[in-house]
Amino acid sequence: MAASINRVVLVGNLTRDPELRHTPSGMAVCSLRIAVNTRRKDAATGEWGEKPNYFDITVWGNQGENCAQYLAKGRPVAVDGRLEWREWEAQDGSKRQAVEIVADSVQFLGGRGEAGGENQYVPAGATAQADADFGSSAADDDIPF
Repeated sequence: MAASINRVVLVGNLTRDPELRHTPSGMAVCSLRIAVNTRRKDAATGEWGEKPNYFDITVWGNQGENCAQYLAKGRPVAVDGRLEWREWEAQDGSKRQAVEIVADSVQFLGGRGEAGGENQYVPAGATAQADADFGSSAADDDIPF
């Protein structure tokens, strides 16, 4: 039997501000929604155009808190994660289902407000202090090359 692979890599723009909430145990969970354009040829006109595809992303823990703090609508991001199937019962009793992406890592692209700036990579389990130190030129003096 072949090995299973469940991996998703997307680069797109946030369609809304991140939404941060916490589980009853206190674990942070952040919801993102990104748009990723697909280039397609219109059958009627023969012209090329872009069609957006929308994806719901869930980011857990410290990484989710960082996303909620530093990201905003319109910001470009790269997401590496896995697909997850969810089922639940709605208030009206109907069964609902959805496929979402659970992020293993989120990379912040561009600068705040696209004003430029370095890319930031926020690995799972990153702390706020590590983010504050990111790009610090003082630490560069210790690098031997």
